[in-house]
Amino acid sequence: MKAAIGDWLLVHSHVTGEPSRRAEIVGVGPDGSPPYRVRWTDRDHEVIVFPGPDAEIVQASRLAELDRQQTERIVAVQSSIAAAEPAVR
Repeated sequence: MKAAIGDWLLVHSHVTGEPSRRAEIVGVGPDGSPPYRVRWTDRDHEVIVFPGPDAEIVQASRLAELDRQQTERIVAVQSSIAAAEPAVR
């Protein structure tokens, strides 16, 4: 696993009800390898991590695309729900 400063670490949850986590990579080991210094977005603090098998590294541009796709799915579901609701009079 290789990363660069500015990439993102995504850690996927395998527990129902627990969200996946993301952190911005702010420091890398030699040649982009772990350990990484990351800033978690949900707690806004920095830690040193050695990513496990449930983690992936994505570039900022790819993360933006994933976020856009997720937003489109949410809007589509919300639109479907709104269209299925009976009109309130």
